[in-house]
Formats: sequence, structure tokens, C-alpha cells
Amino acid sequence: MKGDFYVALLRGVNVGGKNRLPMKDLAAMFGEAGCVDVLTYIQSGNVVFRATKACAARIPTVVAAAIVDQVGFRAPVIVRSAAELRAVARGNPFLRPGADVDFLHVMFLADRPGKGNVASLDPKRSPPDEFRVRGSEIYLRCPNGAARTKLTNAYFDTKLSTTSTMRNWRTVLKLAELAGVT
Repeated sequence: MKGDFYVALLRGVNVGGKNRLPMKDLAAMFGEAGCVDVLTYIQSGNVVFRATKACAARIPTVVAAAIVDQVGFRAPVIVRSAAELRAVARGNPFLRPGADVDFLHVMFLADRPGKGNVASLDPKRSPPDEFRVRGSEIYLRCPNGAARTKLTNAYFDTKLSTTSTMRNWRTVLKLAELAGVT
């Protein structure tokens, strides 16, 4: 059995410069971990694959270890099932008629944050930017651009005691399409 579709989102992976990891090498790591129909999307650590539920559950640990062993840097790996990604694509509170999708992003969290941690977040940290925490995702609207926001991975990781990786809205939708859930 080939299994179901999943998406892996890696943090801190680049094609050039620091943390360089060719996508063909990354795809091979997923194949060696037991995944099939592995497809990478753009050069920043997005992988769509098929696997059994048990295999997919091991991917964050197995692939992160392979990256350290083979290329020498730490890259957290966050996995979502196709169904979870469908819910993310359908649940954006900032996606309304006339919304500029270039300002929309999603942070995927390694762990679901506790209510107390979520309550500690400052909604006025980076005006006019906005965010909403829903389950293990944070939806963001950054009208001045993601590069200018103070709503960073470091901020959310510290406040929520987890690891995050951010994708723009177009990438989220493309990954959903590649996983067959649009």
C-alpha cells in the first residue's frame, strides 16, 4: 500500500548560501525513510509524499537526523496530512473578498500550543499586522510584508514553546493542490 498524502515543511532550508540542501537530495532522504511519490516544491523545503501513517509520524525525526548526518545542519521538519492541509487552506480567517493574498501567510507549528501560551501573545506587537492562532497553525496578515513584521518565528517559538515554519498563502494553496486536496 502506498499510503496517504502528506506534506513536510522544513525550516531554514535554502538552495544557496547557508543551510544549502539540494531538493533532489532532500527527496532522496524521504525515499530512504520509506516514502513514495516524493515531490519537492520550490527550493525551500516543501515536500509532498505518500506514506503510511506510521511512516509519516517518523518523518520529522528521521529526515531531520538525515539532514544533520548528510549536510551538517539542523532543519526542523513539520508534517501535515492532506486532510490537515485541506483544513488549513479552508480556514484562513483573513481570506475574504478583496483580500490581497500577497499579505497572507501561515505558520505551521510543530506542537499545538497551550491556551495560556496563546493568551500571552501580544496582538499589538506589530501593527498593522494581524494573526490568529487556530490549532497548530498561525494565520498572518502582514500588509507591510513578511520581511518587516515583528511576528517572527523566534517570537512565536519562544512564546508558544514550539517550533514554527512560515509559508506564504500561494505556497500553502499549491501544496494543497499537489497533495490532491483542493
